[in-house]
Amino acid sequence: MSDIPKDLRYSPSHEWVRDEGNGVVTLGITDHAQESLGDLVFVELPEVGQAIAVGDEMGVVESVKAASDLFSPVSGEVVEVNETLGDTPEAINGDPYGDGWIAKVKLSVPAELDELLDADAYTAVAEEEDD
Repeated sequence: MSDIPKDLRYSPSHEWVRDEGNGVVTLGITDHAQESLGDLVFVELPEVGQAIAVGDEMGVVESVKAASDLFSPVSGEVVEVNETLGDTPEAINGDPYGDGWIAKVKLSVPAELDELLDADAYTAVAEEEDD
């Protein structure tokens, strides 16, 4: 079973969101997503300053098995990206909720966080896909 921390919010497309409490959130892909993709070999990051909306493509993660688009679970402006993933995309496999974070976004619609899944709801989504 994948690790699904209780303190994060999730999108049905397997992105996680950590509210940093200052109007900024950190984004990444879930443990379930990285397990499904396998060993990651490339990450295309969004650009700092890029405006994104819910559902926008904001990057790509590519593994030895497949490539998968990253979709933004929130609206706002990208204020930081994890540049180390350019040299070490496998950091997502090793620590998807820590060193494998992808971007930080300054929220333009903070209420969107309430529309994301909690850990229990995301667990149900992940389990349904595993069946």
